[in-house]
Amino acid sequence: MKKITTLGFKASAILFSSAVLFACSNNEDPGLEYAPDMYHSIPLDPYSQIKENKFNPAGMNMREPAKGTVARGKQGYNLYLSVDTAEVAGVELKNPLAKNELNLAEGKVLYSRFCAPCHGEQGDGQGLVGQKFKGVPSYSAGRVAELPAGHIFHVITYGRGRMMPHGSQVNPTERWKIVMYVQQLQTGEVATAVETDEKVENEAGGEAITDNPVTGTSVETPKN
Repeated sequence: MKKITTLGFKASAILFSSAVLFACSNNEDPGLEYAPDMYHSIPLDPYSQIKENKFNPAGMNMREPAKGTVARGKQGYNLYLSVDTAEVAGVELKNPLAKNELNLAEGKVLYSRFCAPCHGEQGDGQGLVGQKFKGVPSYSAGRVAELPAGHIFHVITYGRGRMMPHGSQVNPTERWKIVMYVQQLQTGEVATAVETDEKVENEAGGEAITDNPVTGTSVETPKN
C-alpha cells in the first residue's frame, strides 16, 4: 500500500511539472493573422511603427518638418530662425498682425490674464508676484524699453531667466497681440487707441502697407 502511495505522488509530481512547463513555454503557435495589411499600415505612419524604417535617420518614421514649411491648419508664422535665440528673433521676426484698436484691445486682455501678475498693469514690474519676488523689469525703462517685437515674442514663447515659457498657454496669434500691447507699454502708454491701417495708408500718400502672414515682412502695395 505504501509503495502504491509513493508511486501516486511521483506520478502527480511529473504531471504537475509537465503542466507548468507547458504553461510557461514560449513555443506556442500564435496562429495565423488574416489580412495583416488591414492592421499594419504599409505607408509610413508617424504614430505607429512596426519595424525599423530603412530610409529615415535612427530608423524612425517621424521626422522633423522640412525647413520653411507650415503645418496644415496652423498659422503661417515662420519660426525657423537662423539661430534660435531671442536676439536673432528680434531681428528676423516681425509682427504679422495689423496694428489696430481691436488687436491692441485683445492684447490688453491677454496681457492682463497672463502677464500682469508679474509685470503689473502698467508694465512697471509691480504686479503682485513682482512685488513679492522683486527683480521684474519695467517695460519703459532701460534696455527693455528698446526690445523689438520678435524678441518679445520669443521670450513669451520660450521664457527667459525666472520667467517660464507661455507657448502652451497662448497660441501664436495671441502672443503677437500681447507683443503689440507690450510695445505700447514700452512707450509708457496704457491706452488702446492707435492709428489704424487706413490712417497710416492715407498719410503714406495712398500706399497701403501690409504684412505678409508667413514671413512677417512688410510689403508696400500701390493704391489704384
